[in-house]
Amino acid sequence: MRGITATIPERRDQVANRRRGRRGGRPPAFDTEIYRDRNVVERCFARLKQFRAIATRFDKLADRYRAGVVPASMILWLRETAR
Repeated sequence: MRGITATIPERRDQVANRRRGRRGGRPPAFDTEIYRDRNVVERCFARLKQFRAIATRFDKLADRYRAGVVPASMILWLRETAR
């Protein structure tokens, strides 16, 4: 094992079918705070992908890609604050 903790919780059917005994009785560690942070990041990327140039990665250079991500992020932020 590399000591990496699980970020996504185990499904109920996996818990029910987990082997008992020597191999696989203990569930993986799960941190709800890390999961919450990961969920926020994934939702942000999903909202950024509404912008075509960002979703298709049209700009191949990192600085030009970032030049598209920053205004898109500002637009999303302004939409949130307008509510």
